[in-house]
Amino acid sequence: MSEFSDSYISSYLFKQREANFEHAPIDRETAFYDSIGTGNIELVRFFSTPLCSEGYGVLSKDKLRNLKYHFVVSAALIARYCINKGMTPEEAYNLSDFFIMRVDEANSVELVHAIHNEMIEKYTRHMRIVRNIGIYSKHIVKAIDYISDHLHNRITINETAEFLNISSAYLSRLFVSETGIPFSNYVNKRKSEEAANLLRFSEYSETEISNLFGFSSQSYFIKVFRKYMGMSPREYKKQSALHGLVNKEQ
Repeated sequence: MSEFSDSYISSYLFKQREANFEHAPIDRETAFYDSIGTGNIELVRFFSTPLCSEGYGVLSKDKLRNLKYHFVVSAALIARYCINKGMTPEEAYNLSDFFIMRVDEANSVELVHAIHNEMIEKYTRHMRIVRNIGIYSKHIVKAIDYISDHLHNRITINETAEFLNISSAYLSRLFVSETGIPFSNYVNKRKSEEAANLLRFSEYSETEISNLFGFSSQSYFIKVFRKYMGMSPREYKKQSALHGLVNKEQ
């Protein structure tokens, strides 16, 4: 007979319900993993939650061991998600093994959290390279990387060209040639896509999101958003709510 009978398991689940325990919402969790897979460090930081915070189950009564167990689960999920998005299994599993070995030797809760944050950032930045390499030239890969790191600022082609140590005219021609759209259009498209994620998964208002992404005005933000997402921010948020995609805590 199993050590844990059906009645024992039923009792455990009942206690969880009585304690009003709820796991983390699946839509936000999916957004977190998708952000890693697309190499979007800004969104990863937004959707990331500390290990064993609200929404995490208890895998051990020992606090440090419980944290390490959740770390292993997180490492496994991230590795497999990145493989599905294009990372080679060898790269994904080697990274996973490396960080799991490090956390196995960790002797404090703080160190486990620090290693977890480092692992998330490492996978995310590596996925950004994986998704761009072989598709674009070195200059465009670096330009896209620069845009991704500065989405919350006003991004100009002059500043980006200066960062790459090339002329803005050359970058402009190269960008259109390789991506198919002008530099400024690409920036606005990326900002619109990130704004859409915040509308779905955060409590930020349209005005706050407009300011967050450095748009000159809310009316301009609405105009740009409509161009790339096919509807206004308000309409997008309403449609997402109808499909159950908006954060239910809002």
